[in-house]
Amino acid sequence: MLEQPRDDRNGLEAAGGSLRFLRVFASLRSKSTAGAVPSATPRCDTLRGVKLLLALTLVAAALCAQDRPLASLPYTPSLEPAFLDRAVDPCVDFWRYSCGNWNKLNPIPPDQPSWHVYSKMAQENLQFLWGVLEQAAKPTTARSANEQKIGDFFGACMNEAAVEKAGDAPLKATLDAIADLHTLKDLPAALARMHLQSARSSPIFGFGSNQDFADSEQVIAFATAGGLGLPDRDYYTNTDPNSEETRAKYLEHVARMFELLGDAPAAAKTEAQTVMEIETALAKASLTQVELRDPYKQFHKMARAKLAAITPSFGWPAYWKASSLADAGMVNVTEPAFFAEVEKQLKARPIAEWKTYLRWHAAHNRAPYLSAAFVQEDFDFFSKHLHGVKEPPPRWKRCVRLVDQNLGEALGQVFVSKTFTGDVKGQALAMVTEIEKAMDADLHQLPWMSEATRKKALEKLHAMVNKIGYPDQWRDYSAMRIEPGDFAGNVERAIEFESRRQLAKIGKPVDRKEWDMTPPTVDAYYSPQTNDMNFPAGVLQPPLFDSKMDDAPNYGNTGSTIGHELTHGFDDEGRQFDAKGNLKDWWTKKDAGEFIKRATCISDQYSQYTVIDEVKINGKLTLGEDVADLGGTLLAYIAWKQQTAAEPLPDVDGFTPDQRFFVGMAQWACSNERAQNQRVQAATDPHSPPVARINGVVSNLPQFQKAFGCKAGQPMVHTPTCKVW
Repeated sequence: MLEQPRDDRNGLEAAGGSLRFLRVFASLRSKSTAGAVPSATPRCDTLRGVKLLLALTLVAAALCAQDRPLASLPYTPSLEPAFLDRAVDPCVDFWRYSCGNWNKLNPIPPDQPSWHVYSKMAQENLQFLWGVLEQAAKPTTARSANEQKIGDFFGACMNEAAVEKAGDAPLKATLDAIADLHTLKDLPAALARMHLQSARSSPIFGFGSNQDFADSEQVIAFATAGGLGLPDRDYYTNTDPNSEETRAKYLEHVARMFELLGDAPAAAKTEAQTVMEIETALAKASLTQVELRDPYKQFHKMARAKLAAITPSFGWPAYWKASSLADAGMVNVTEPAFFAEVEKQLKARPIAEWKTYLRWHAAHNRAPYLSAAFVQEDFDFFSKHLHGVKEPPPRWKRCVRLVDQNLGEALGQVFVSKTFTGDVKGQALAMVTEIEKAMDADLHQLPWMSEATRKKALEKLHAMVNKIGYPDQWRDYSAMRIEPGDFAGNVERAIEFESRRQLAKIGKPVDRKEWDMTPPTVDAYYSPQTNDMNFPAGVLQPPLFDSKMDDAPNYGNTGSTIGHELTHGFDDEGRQFDAKGNLKDWWTKKDAGEFIKRATCISDQYSQYTVIDEVKINGKLTLGEDVADLGGTLLAYIAWKQQTAAEPLPDVDGFTPDQRFFVGMAQWACSNERAQNQRVQAATDPHSPPVARINGVVSNLPQFQKAFGCKAGQPMVHTPTCKVW
């Protein structure tokens, strides 16, 4: 129903991580997976047996492997001196100093909006899983139940001829149901069925489940803002030339989608205008990205009868029935003003306009799973225009991603068994323990925090749960029906399976052992409502976590990630939830003021950085991530120093141990990004661009400035020094 709380790092439907999507996701790293081989690539056979520079060898090997599955994951060290640009002064631009040569050697693949260390690693995971799925797709009697499901799903997805033959037939049942709407009384049941099968956009509004903000042990219903096709409400309201161009392109795209459904061009143009009018009205009533950072603005728990009173024109009993939900109980209406606007629009518009709007969202939700004409039209606007992507990803990549999205823990079991070897889990937990000790020490001596707040902060820290690698109990997919030759049907049934699984949680205790990322995911997150940090197996691989490397770069990279996620428990959003995950103010007024003063220093600093052209970072939007970047790096540094205090640490490759820590910290952020994607990210992403995530951090760290001999007045020495944790 409601879009699942997925902080997507695989370049699909990036959700932005706000509470609008039911959970605050405070994830650290980049947002896109790898892509196809750039055209100017050396032939693989000419590289065998030839001694090249290490950097070129690493890059060439990766490029040569992009067109085939991988039998095992390749190794790239977590600190690679060959990736540095030594012509850059580290005290002027530390990000470019650490990543300049990586950036030159790693152009953005044509199917990607950006190219990062994280996205490159994510592609390698995809390629490995490609091989796993090709094997699982072979219909042998030796396959397990899970192997049969993931294999049949992948095989049906890869059968492009069957997908083309089906055309838009998978849409027929939904379009027929929409055509059969005659009055507003018919709308709720039809909308409920659409919500159950919508994973991309939620028509009119969103409905799902989440923890009760006031009672973190219970799950209640959530009714949220939704209904938009563009990435954010500001796309409908901003008046700058880029926004106006995007709206014009969007109108053209919506019209072309109606034409693909069989409508005449003139009718399609009129229909697109209707969609734009409805979505604009809903957008104007929605909270902004910055407003969504305040959980209190999204907590309005009420009896379902009160929700019905806000929207008397919508038949909620019919919606509950079609959703298989009881019509009693409490619901958190995250944005009451939005639902008041829904009521206004329901009263003002004839059913014919709602049918037009629903037809668009039906096509929009299914477009990636239909024939090539739909896929290409969808790509041309949402990937090519919005993000600057040059060409669609190869089909194998799209199919692997879909298996991971819909059967992620079935696929994840295989990934874990083959890649999460040795004592990586134990090593990661040991690092977490050391960084938590550093946070404990910081809280004990923090001069601006009173004893009353300090006690609650320590309680929250010590209650934090650390989840490493994969779930303790794997998800059961036995009730999900997967048919070998029915790609669109498999996707539809998988989405509905997950929608109903989420709705079934309403009225039940919270499952604190559940994960919101699949094991192969190259990312990590902190959840303030369950007060836990989550590090999937996919992110605990080289070059991000490197068991062959010494502690300095490992603490700089993965240690800073751990510190980052831990700090999210105490950032501008996380600090508003208590040790059990309840939305509760446990700060004294004076201490809250001290936090805001220090956080404002960071927000003001980052708001001065330019993203592209006239676009600056929105420091209020990125505040939580910026606070976590800075605090997490400092905590990792302190923990590393304490962990190695009794060890003699030699220089390596001409770098001191401290320099190796900071270069290791910076090289996770090596990246290239398309201009169009930079604009989208600046408007919707709570993370700052990679260059700011490195330079903004080190410019506030005297430890870095000492390590590289930076002087007052140089760019990597920020005045005033900002620090919260």
